[in-house]
Amino acid sequence: MNQFILFANIGSDLAETAQKTAQQFGWDLPHFIAQVVSFLIVAGLLYKFAYQPILAVLEERRRRIAESLANAEKIKQELANAQLKAQDILNQAGAQGNKLIEEARQSAAKVLEQETQKAVATANDIVTKARQASEAELVRMKAELRREVGRLVVTTTAKVTGKVLTADDQQRLAEETNRQLASN
Repeated sequence: MNQFILFANIGSDLAETAQKTAQQFGWDLPHFIAQVVSFLIVAGLLYKFAYQPILAVLEERRRRIAESLANAEKIKQELANAQLKAQDILNQAGAQGNKLIEEARQSAAKVLEQETQKAVATANDIVTKARQASEAELVRMKAELRREVGRLVVTTTAKVTGKVLTADDQQRLAEETNRQLASN
Protein backbone atom coordinates (compact mmCIF):
# COMPACT_ATOMS: atom_id res chain seq x y z
CA MET A 1 0.00 0.00 0.00
CA ASN A 2 2.85 2.32 0.66
CA GLN A 3 3.73 1.84 -2.97
CA PHE A 4 0.43 3.32 -4.15
CA ILE A 5 0.91 6.33 -1.98
CA LEU A 6 4.43 6.72 -3.34
CA PHE A 7 3.15 6.54 -6.95
CA ALA A 8 0.37 9.01 -6.23
CA ASN A 9 2.87 11.37 -4.67
CA ILE A 10 5.18 11.03 -7.73
CA GLY A 11 2.21 11.60 -10.05
CA SER A 12 1.25 14.84 -8.32
CA ASP A 13 4.88 16.00 -8.39
CA LEU A 14 5.01 15.30 -12.12
CA ALA A 15 1.82 17.21 -12.72
CA GLU A 16 3.20 20.20 -10.84
CA THR A 17 6.52 20.03 -12.76
CA ALA A 18 4.67 19.82 -16.08
CA GLN A 19 2.50 22.79 -15.15
CA LYS A 20 5.51 24.90 -14.14
CA THR A 21 7.35 23.97 -17.34
CA ALA A 22 4.29 24.82 -19.50
CA GLN A 23 3.99 28.22 -17.84
CA GLN A 24 7.70 28.85 -18.14
CA PHE A 25 7.74 28.10 -21.92
CA GLY A 26 4.44 29.79 -22.64
CA TRP A 27 2.36 26.81 -23.57
CA ASP A 28 -1.27 27.25 -24.27
CA LEU A 29 -3.84 24.86 -25.71
CA PRO A 30 -5.08 26.80 -28.79
CA HIS A 31 -1.53 27.34 -30.09
CA PHE A 32 -0.65 23.73 -29.35
CA ILE A 33 -3.68 22.46 -31.33
CA ALA A 34 -2.79 24.81 -34.23
CA GLN A 35 0.79 23.50 -34.24
CA VAL A 36 -0.42 19.88 -34.14
CA VAL A 37 -2.78 20.54 -37.08
CA SER A 38 0.04 22.32 -39.01
CA PHE A 39 2.39 19.43 -38.25
CA LEU A 40 -0.19 16.88 -39.42
CA ILE A 41 -0.77 18.85 -42.67
CA VAL A 42 2.99 19.10 -43.32
CA ALA A 43 3.46 15.42 -42.43
CA GLY A 44 0.61 14.43 -44.77
CA LEU A 45 2.02 16.52 -47.64
CA LEU A 46 5.51 15.12 -47.05
CA TYR A 47 4.12 11.60 -46.95
CA LYS A 48 2.21 12.08 -50.19
CA PHE A 49 4.73 14.11 -52.19
CA ALA A 50 8.09 13.10 -50.73
CA TYR A 51 7.94 9.87 -48.79
CA GLN A 52 5.83 7.85 -51.29
CA PRO A 53 7.99 8.85 -54.33
CA ILE A 54 11.11 8.03 -52.35
CA LEU A 55 9.58 4.65 -51.43
CA ALA A 56 8.69 4.10 -55.10
CA VAL A 57 12.25 4.96 -56.17
CA LEU A 58 13.64 2.64 -53.50
CA GLU A 59 11.28 -0.14 -54.59
CA GLU A 60 12.29 0.36 -58.24
CA ARG A 61 15.94 0.28 -57.21
CA ARG A 62 15.38 -2.90 -55.18
CA ARG A 63 13.64 -4.46 -58.20
CA ARG A 64 16.52 -3.46 -60.52
CA ILE A 65 19.05 -4.84 -58.08
CA ALA A 66 17.12 -8.11 -57.93
CA GLU A 67 16.98 -8.22 -61.74
CA SER A 68 20.70 -7.44 -61.95
CA LEU A 69 21.47 -10.24 -59.51
CA ALA A 70 19.26 -12.62 -61.50
CA ASN A 71 20.94 -11.50 -64.75
CA ALA A 72 24.36 -11.86 -63.15
CA GLU A 73 23.51 -15.41 -62.12
CA LYS A 74 22.16 -16.12 -65.61
CA ILE A 75 25.30 -14.63 -67.20
CA LYS A 76 27.47 -16.67 -64.83
CA GLN A 77 25.65 -19.84 -65.91
CA GLU A 78 25.93 -18.89 -69.59
CA LEU A 79 29.64 -18.18 -69.12
CA ALA A 80 30.12 -21.59 -67.54
CA ASN A 81 28.23 -23.17 -70.47
CA ALA A 82 30.31 -21.16 -72.95
CA GLN A 83 33.51 -22.29 -71.25
CA LEU A 84 32.35 -25.91 -71.46
CA LYS A 85 31.51 -25.46 -75.14
CA ALA A 86 34.86 -23.78 -75.76
CA GLN A 87 36.64 -26.65 -74.01
CA ASP A 88 34.67 -29.15 -76.12
CA ILE A 89 35.56 -27.23 -79.29
CA LEU A 90 39.23 -27.17 -78.26
CA ASN A 91 39.12 -30.90 -77.57
CA GLN A 92 37.50 -31.55 -80.95
CA ALA A 93 40.01 -29.28 -82.68
CA GLY A 94 42.85 -31.13 -80.96
CA ALA A 95 41.43 -34.47 -82.02
CA GLN A 96 40.98 -33.25 -85.60
CA GLY A 97 44.49 -31.81 -85.57
CA ASN A 98 45.90 -35.14 -84.38
CA LYS A 99 43.87 -36.93 -87.04
CA LEU A 100 45.18 -34.58 -89.74
CA ILE A 101 48.73 -35.03 -88.49
CA GLU A 102 48.33 -38.80 -88.59
CA GLU A 103 46.84 -38.62 -92.09
CA ALA A 104 49.72 -36.39 -93.18
CA ARG A 105 52.22 -38.88 -91.75
CA GLN A 106 50.52 -41.74 -93.56
CA SER A 107 50.41 -39.71 -96.77
CA ALA A 108 54.08 -38.79 -96.38
CA ALA A 109 54.97 -42.45 -95.80
CA LYS A 110 52.97 -43.42 -98.88
CA VAL A 111 54.65 -40.72 -100.99
CA LEU A 112 58.05 -41.77 -99.62
CA GLU A 113 57.33 -45.38 -100.56
CA GLN A 114 56.21 -44.35 -104.06
CA GLU A 115 59.27 -42.15 -104.54
CA THR A 116 61.52 -44.93 -103.25
CA GLN A 117 59.95 -47.34 -105.72
CA LYS A 118 60.43 -44.80 -108.52
CA ALA A 119 64.06 -44.29 -107.49
CA VAL A 120 64.65 -48.06 -107.41
CA ALA A 121 63.01 -48.44 -110.82
CA THR A 122 65.12 -45.58 -112.20
CA ALA A 123 68.26 -47.12 -110.70
CA ASN A 124 67.35 -50.49 -112.23
CA ASP A 125 66.83 -48.81 -115.60
CA ILE A 126 70.20 -47.10 -115.33
CA VAL A 127 71.90 -50.39 -114.38
CA THR A 128 70.14 -52.18 -117.25
CA LYS A 129 71.17 -49.49 -119.73
CA ALA A 130 74.72 -49.57 -118.36
CA ARG A 131 74.83 -53.36 -118.81
CA GLN A 132 73.48 -53.05 -122.32
CA ALA A 133 76.02 -50.34 -123.10
CA SER A 134 78.86 -52.41 -121.64
CA GLU A 135 77.68 -55.51 -123.56
CA ALA A 136 77.51 -53.44 -126.75
CA GLU A 137 80.96 -52.08 -126.01
CA LEU A 138 82.22 -55.63 -125.34
CA VAL A 139 80.76 -56.85 -128.66
CA ARG A 140 82.32 -53.88 -130.46
CA MET A 141 85.67 -54.49 -128.78
CA LYS A 142 85.55 -58.21 -129.63
CA ALA A 143 84.79 -57.37 -133.26
CA GLU A 144 87.64 -54.86 -133.33
CA LEU A 145 89.92 -57.41 -131.64
CA ARG A 146 89.00 -60.03 -134.25
CA ARG A 147 89.76 -57.62 -137.05
CA GLU A 148 93.05 -56.71 -135.47
CA VAL A 149 93.95 -60.35 -134.75
CA GLY A 150 92.99 -61.23 -138.35
CA ARG A 151 95.16 -58.41 -139.66
CA LEU A 152 98.04 -59.52 -137.43
CA VAL A 153 97.65 -63.14 -138.57
CA VAL A 154 97.67 -62.09 -142.21
CA THR A 155 100.72 -59.87 -141.66
CA THR A 156 102.54 -62.55 -139.67
CA THR A 157 101.72 -65.23 -142.23
CA ALA A 158 102.98 -63.06 -145.05
CA LYS A 159 106.24 -62.46 -143.23
CA VAL A 160 106.68 -66.12 -142.23
CA THR A 161 105.99 -67.50 -145.68
CA GLY A 162 107.83 -64.70 -147.38
CA LYS A 163 105.29 -64.40 -150.05
CA VAL A 164 102.87 -61.70 -150.89
CA LEU A 165 99.36 -62.79 -150.15
CA THR A 166 96.57 -61.91 -152.48
CA ALA A 167 93.40 -60.23 -151.31
CA ASP A 168 91.56 -63.58 -151.44
CA ASP A 169 94.26 -65.22 -149.32
CA GLN A 170 94.09 -62.41 -146.80
CA GLN A 171 90.28 -62.68 -146.66
CA ARG A 172 90.39 -66.47 -146.20
CA LEU A 173 92.99 -66.28 -143.39
CA ALA A 174 90.99 -63.55 -141.58
CA GLU A 175 87.79 -65.62 -141.74
CA GLU A 176 89.54 -68.75 -140.45
CA THR A 177 91.04 -66.77 -137.58
CA ASN A 178 87.65 -65.26 -136.72
CA ARG A 179 86.04 -68.73 -136.70
CA GLN A 180 88.72 -70.08 -134.41
CA LEU A 181 88.43 -67.11 -132.05
CA ALA A 182 84.62 -67.34 -132.02
CA SER A 183 84.72 -71.02 -131.11
CA ASN A 184 86.98 -70.40 -128.11
